[in-house]
Amino acid sequence: MISLLTMRKPFWFRRIFGDLYTLFLFTQSDIRTALLPITLFSIAAAPLASPVRLLETAFWIWLHQLQCTVANQIKALDEDKINKPSRPIPAGRITVEGAIILRWALVPICLVCSALYSTELMQTSLSLVLLTMWYNERDGDKGALSKNFLTAFIYGVGEFGGTLVAGHDHTQVSPTGRIAVVVMVAVFMSTIHAQDFKDADGDHLTGRRTFPIAYPVASRFAIGLAIPLWSVLLTVMWQLDLLCGIAFVGYGCYVGARFMLYRTVHDDKLSCKYYSVSIFILHGHESVPNDRLGMVFHPPPLSGVLVLPPWR
Repeated sequence: MISLLTMRKPFWFRRIFGDLYTLFLFTQSDIRTALLPITLFSIAAAPLASPVRLLETAFWIWLHQLQCTVANQIKALDEDKINKPSRPIPAGRITVEGAIILRWALVPICLVCSALYSTELMQTSLSLVLLTMWYNERDGDKGALSKNFLTAFIYGVGEFGGTLVAGHDHTQVSPTGRIAVVVMVAVFMSTIHAQDFKDADGDHLTGRRTFPIAYPVASRFAIGLAIPLWSVLLTVMWQLDLLCGIAFVGYGCYVGARFMLYRTVHDDKLSCKYYSVSIFILHGHESVPNDRLGMVFHPPPLSGVLVLPPWR
């Protein structure tokens, strides 16, 4: 009997770790574009109540990110076979039926986890559930405008919820924190299609009409102008010193110019990584009140990420 139990133990451990790794793979591609920057934003805007709260914040964001990505990947099977074949469903780690069960099981799990903190956080979680359903089950991702709108609001609601978890008071976000969320939603809404250029072939196959597909030339000029303009505006709002301001605006101009000048799939993938760095920088600034501008974002000591190279 002891020998039999000893033989079974490694199998169950492998099964458990295999399932956990499958969950990780659902969210792997969004760690640097969603989990890390939203967590950084949340602990800065709250501000962070304790070191333990950092883990709670990251887990809450990851759990809701998992709900969104599972729902999205169920729908994007044909696209993932082309653009991201290593994801769990096209790689055969989980069946479509299993992913559907997981997708809807995550809804009550997210709501219950949020309710343990506050009613306000549960309402935020419910908003994410509804936005996710609109994006996926109600085909909100099919239109260029609705895709940008929904993606930006999903990010914004995630930031709001993460800030509620990170702070001392789980029932409210400070006025400055609310303004910071609104600014980030505006940035995302006007620039998030930067992530769509590299996936244009797969999006076209699934019937999505993203900005790069609907307006292939205009969308590149739009992103090429929007990123530098936001860089200038936020430099003024943050009241950066001259050296940091030049570096920040210069980086934004470089990223914007890449999208206009370099147009192969490989170039778009690299440009998207540079864009991800710029988004990471935006989330790395703490919001504090300011009498003259209404608010100003003061960069924390980690503002040196301005010179980080993109992930490869």
